[in-house]
Amino acid sequence: MSKPSSRHPVPGPGLVRLAIPNKGRIAQPINELIEKSGLHLAEGGSERRLITRTRDPNVEILFARPIDIPEYVASGVADLGITGRDMVMERGSMVEQVLDLQTGRATLVVAVPEESDIETVADLAGAKVATEFPSITRSFFAGHGVAVTIVTVGGACEATPHLGIADAIVDLSSSGTTLRTNHLRVIDEVLASTTILVANPASLTAKREKIDEIVLALESVIRAKGQCYLMMNVHRSALADVREVLPGLSGPTVMDVASDENLVAVHAVVKEERVYQLINQLKRAGAKDILVMPIERIIR
Repeated sequence: MSKPSSRHPVPGPGLVRLAIPNKGRIAQPINELIEKSGLHLAEGGSERRLITRTRDPNVEILFARPIDIPEYVASGVADLGITGRDMVMERGSMVEQVLDLQTGRATLVVAVPEESDIETVADLAGAKVATEFPSITRSFFAGHGVAVTIVTVGGACEATPHLGIADAIVDLSSSGTTLRTNHLRVIDEVLASTTILVANPASLTAKREKIDEIVLALESVIRAKGQCYLMMNVHRSALADVREVLPGLSGPTVMDVASDENLVAVHAVVKEERVYQLINQLKRAGAKDILVMPIERIIR
């Protein structure tokens, strides 16, 4: 797929089309990111269409296979696309990375059966290697000066060595559980991948204002991930002790409170993982009426 089809016409000058995965391991997190960013789908549920409107009349969503998204963006069928870095590299599409979404972390690895005598990539000379990423795999082995036969598969790559189809595989691994379950061990790493936002180069110029708006919305959700908002009252005499233990993006915000107790209100953004310990530390330092609130978006 290298050219726009009549089924997916190029979006008009006043419209930005964002392509996102219709299925796969990164589809659900991306859908959640889109919703949290404020680009709520106007057409949801079981009747979701291939191209779906959002609450923003100038933005629409195209649902596509993750592997096809880079080429949709490169050809202009979509202005923006969210997919894995591995998919972009496999396609070799002419797109520009705009934002690393810092999700969908996985590593493309070379793996062999546990009982195999193969220890290094060089040991695979003349071997058969099964993969869903033939282009990346070919380049990887060529870079190591090792000649192999690439066996392209569409799924269940980890089963191919045990079926006698291949001697090794090149496949994505996030936790290593699937490899261990299938009695495979890693002998080398090909590349690290995360989910990224890519753009059509021409669209970046022609639709810069709206694209920047979308990027800001997505960035704000990413920044807020794992952060909490703390609010508390502190007696002015204990303020120095509270500030000593309280981290924040730019230090805590301190405001006067209309009270006869000489109180101040202290607000701060902190990492969620630190809240458990901070609560006790803040209480000991003199804070009270402590509120912990989730954060949906942080805009700088």
